[in-house]
Amino acid sequence: MQLPSIDRAAQEPIRRQIYTQFKVQIASGAMPAGEALPSTRQLAGELSVSRSTVVEAYDMLLSEGYLSSRQGAQTVVADGLVLDAPSLPSEPDPPRKRTPVLADFSTGRPDLEQFPRALWGRLLANAALGLPPEQYGYTGPQGYAPLRQEIVAWLSRSRGLAVNAADVFITAGATHALHILAELLCPAGGRVLMEDPCHSGLFDILSGSNREIVPISVDDHGMQADLLGSAGQVSMIYVTPSHQFPLGGILPASRRAALVRFARERGAFIVEDDYDSEFRYEGAPVAPLYSMDPQRVIYVGTFSKTLFPALRIGFAILPKCLQARWRELRTHYDVQNPPFEQAALAEMLQTRRFDRHIRAMRSRYGRRRQTLLDELTREFGNTWVACGDAAGLHVAIRFLGRRFDDAFQSRCRENGVLAVPLETHCLVKGLHEDTLVLGYGHLEPERIGPAVRQLRLLMDA
Repeated sequence: MQLPSIDRAAQEPIRRQIYTQFKVQIASGAMPAGEALPSTRQLAGELSVSRSTVVEAYDMLLSEGYLSSRQGAQTVVADGLVLDAPSLPSEPDPPRKRTPVLADFSTGRPDLEQFPRALWGRLLANAALGLPPEQYGYTGPQGYAPLRQEIVAWLSRSRGLAVNAADVFITAGATHALHILAELLCPAGGRVLMEDPCHSGLFDILSGSNREIVPISVDDHGMQADLLGSAGQVSMIYVTPSHQFPLGGILPASRRAALVRFARERGAFIVEDDYDSEFRYEGAPVAPLYSMDPQRVIYVGTFSKTLFPALRIGFAILPKCLQARWRELRTHYDVQNPPFEQAALAEMLQTRRFDRHIRAMRSRYGRRRQTLLDELTREFGNTWVACGDAAGLHVAIRFLGRRFDDAFQSRCRENGVLAVPLETHCLVKGLHEDTLVLGYGHLEPERIGPAVRQLRLLMDA
């Protein structure tokens, strides 16, 4: 046994230094089982510390089972505590030197500089001080009732939806909702229909637990309903009908009706992800598919895209037949969202500050979209075509005669250009090799022109 080495300048208390060093010696075998420890008085004298400090260290070792003690006998090391030295993991590869980003066309990024942070701070403070004590406890998996009421009001005035607050369930964002829905609708495998192309991250979520993903091809008007007949029996259908990701098309009424009929015939549920329809720059908002059949369509929305991604608040509108199982799953996953951000968001909606922020950002994003299209014309002439509808925070651009393969992606990374080929989001490869997905929501207008020029230089290299 080696006496502990005491560092009186360390922040770690002396009792814990004694405890830790003895524990290491015991686990390594340097203090074998049965070895007697010095009395607390003796060790205190040898270390020049108070006896009570040594008593506390011994008590910690005794309570965790490292020492054994009987009345009238010496304190000894307990049996069965020697551990082999842990195997060391292999050295990780050194991190790559980061290339400066010269052109950032990342998707799904709102302009965080424009978010009213001072207002949000006041709303959070109001929530922390104003919530009754019971809201600090377990309040259940459905979410803060005033927020659910305000979501209902928001959907009425922005989408024309008539929804009951009892059917609204708060989530930690749309991705969280999809995790729960995948488990709810097809827990032990099953078949899921997805648009192709689709969001590659959501494909990873929905393909877990032995689920079979069946891609349904998308054209300029969304999912091709005439291809549904060959899908067979399905449990879940995932669609983005108001602004298809990533091509941007709007699913027309005839296809929506065909999709609902198909779901009814198969006993399946449609999950409608309405992820960014607040930002439509031409015409009125598109009516959700949910309005066609609230018993067969599950509507999923999020505030992370409209406000800021760190705000993990979304919601799902569920038919009655799924609500009990949802509550059970949510309770076992994580119980509930924190109440303070829910209360702050409820006040932001109730006072219409949310509405004003959305109107301001819609105007700002619309101008940025037009700037991007103007700069593409300046650099590429008429050799490109914008896909889909004028909405969202990104646009898919088809460059005539171009091909964006793995070598192009490597050049992008090496040259600091963040531009994602549409093929990245395709389940069936080889059909969209001439298309890039360009995000613009986070780009200041003066940065868009230089970014497009960097993209052209890279494409021409």
